[in-house]
Amino acid sequence: MEIKTKDFVQASRKAIGDPRLQQAVRRATTNLLNGRDQAVSEVDDWEDLRDQARAIKERTIERLDEYLALLADSVTRAGGVVFWAKTAEEANDYIISLARARGVKTIVKGKSMVTEETGLNHRLEEAGIEPIETDLGEYVIQMAGETPFHIIAPAIHKTREDFGQLFAEKLGVEYEDDPEKLTRIARVALREKFFRADMGVTGVNFGVAETGTIVLVENEGNQRLSTSLPPLHVAVMGMERVVPTLEDLSVFLTLLPRSATGQKASSYVSFITGPRGPGEIDGPKEFHLVILDNGRSRILKKEGMRESLYCIRCAACLNVCPIYNKVGGHAYGWVYSGPIGAIITPQLVGLDKTKDLPAASTLCGACRDICPVKIDIPRMLLSLRHQASEPDEEHRKTGSRPNRWERAIVSLWARGMKSPWAYGLGLRVGRLLQRPYVKDGRITRLPFFLSRWTRHRDFPPLAPKSFRAIWKERLSRDVDR
Repeated sequence: MEIKTKDFVQASRKAIGDPRLQQAVRRATTNLLNGRDQAVSEVDDWEDLRDQARAIKERTIERLDEYLALLADSVTRAGGVVFWAKTAEEANDYIISLARARGVKTIVKGKSMVTEETGLNHRLEEAGIEPIETDLGEYVIQMAGETPFHIIAPAIHKTREDFGQLFAEKLGVEYEDDPEKLTRIARVALREKFFRADMGVTGVNFGVAETGTIVLVENEGNQRLSTSLPPLHVAVMGMERVVPTLEDLSVFLTLLPRSATGQKASSYVSFITGPRGPGEIDGPKEFHLVILDNGRSRILKKEGMRESLYCIRCAACLNVCPIYNKVGGHAYGWVYSGPIGAIITPQLVGLDKTKDLPAASTLCGACRDICPVKIDIPRMLLSLRHQASEPDEEHRKTGSRPNRWERAIVSLWARGMKSPWAYGLGLRVGRLLQRPYVKDGRITRLPFFLSRWTRHRDFPPLAPKSFRAIWKERLSRDVDR
């Protein structure tokens, strides 16, 4: 997948100026959050479950090599084949080589963010193999030649009219915008693809180390058709998606659907252990598990950033994030968007290409509060911001430093905050300077380079009295009494 993270600022401005996009994102994320709140309110021990999930993730990531080795042994004992892919290229090459060796012409794919990460579809097409996304949202995105807009709902930015126009154009059917009829059209088109597919490719929500079972969570049933009808099933798993035991898995199967879609349980949860066994009537003849690194081992080595590997891809942090709700998923320029994307993407593709992403946050902490495994996203965003502000090799050679003005302003602000006298003086000067720009109790524009702060929003003016002054007055009144 092409990396366009350097275009974040420009893409964000375009998204903010699109009222149709704003409405679609706000409607979708509001519905998801409302569903989540209702589902969570019905679980008495929700916070205990979050603590359990975090503890499981901490223990697993701390001993990741052991659990991955156990998973690989268990898959092999069950009759599957395990391939360790250090890079996206190695994962794609393995799947293409396997497809060519088996004479595969058509591949049906279950929804998989990790194969979006590797750019598998593009590589398959280059190799003359037809990949077909079978999740309805992914199917539409593939037709449109776009990338997913949201981790769990890839087409939330599109209307039913968009669906109808794409179906009419790409499938040669009459235009239709009724959701039920559109679903039926997609179902008919995809059934034919399922029956002639030579290979199924899916992601992995969880890989259970003790049994070698891969677990797929979905609501449409397309992953089940992708794993059971073709004679060959390849599952691609990010190395952090392993869990030690089935008992541990039960915690995540309670947290994931409620956090993601507001459901008590997903419509379909598939447990797949190896290929079809003797006497079984369905399932693939061959099962291959590709375990992908692609930069995750680098994250694992960084103690301060390691917990970003705890993510279970529920996308709750996207739904609650004020930045994502304004700019949407495509602005982030790669597979993972929102708060979790702002910490994972820089680590996987390089901070030099993604320095704007960690800055795309209000640091309000809503992402941390809603995360089912309590990932401290704001702390890691600050860490990445600090790294981005440090001089790189080029600046070290020339003796210059990046963001000189920003560093000077922040340094001045820091000194002022440490000195009560300087802080008070700054407030008095600020109240004086703001007078020409206050209108109806708001600052609608600022001069010079500060105008960028008020280009898209108004600011509240400095209060006539500081909190300290009000507090002193109140204390004086109390004493007089």
